[in-house]
Amino acid sequence: MRFMMLMMPKGYEDAKPGTMPDPKAVGAMMAYNEQLQKAGVLLALDGLHPPSMGVRVSFQGGQPNVLDGPFPEAKEVVGGYWMIQVKSREEAIEWATRCPGSDNETIELRQVMEFSDFPPDVKEAASAFPEMQEKTGQST
Repeated sequence: MRFMMLMMPKGYEDAKPGTMPDPKAVGAMMAYNEQLQKAGVLLALDGLHPPSMGVRVSFQGGQPNVLDGPFPEAKEVVGGYWMIQVKSREEAIEWATRCPGSDNETIELRQVMEFSDFPPDVKEAASAFPEMQEKTGQST
C-alpha cells in the first residue's frame, strides 16, 4: 500500500517568497527521513516553496484561469510530502507519529488509489493508456 504523508505547517500560507525552514528542524527531519529510507518504506519526498511563489490553475466553465500566489483564502497548505510504501494503514500511521513535527505542523495521510481499487468502467477507460499506468505505478 502506498501512502502520501502531507506536511501542513500552520502559517505557511502567509510565508513570504524565499522563506526557509529552521536548520535545527531540518536536521531532525533529515534523521527521520533516514529512518524511513533505512526501513525500506520511503519512495519519494520533497519540501515545497511557500504558496506565495506558487500558481493555481482553476477551470471555471472548462477554461483555465491562472492565479499567482499568495492565495488569500488558503487555510491549510502543503509544505512538503513523503511517499511511503507500507503493509497497512496502521503502519503508515505509525510512521507519521514518529515524525519530529512541531506544535504548528499537521500530517495528513492519504492512501494512493491503485488500479485495483477502480471499478470495471474506470479500469476500462484507463486501460487504453498502459504506458501511463507504468509511470504511475499502476498495473492492470
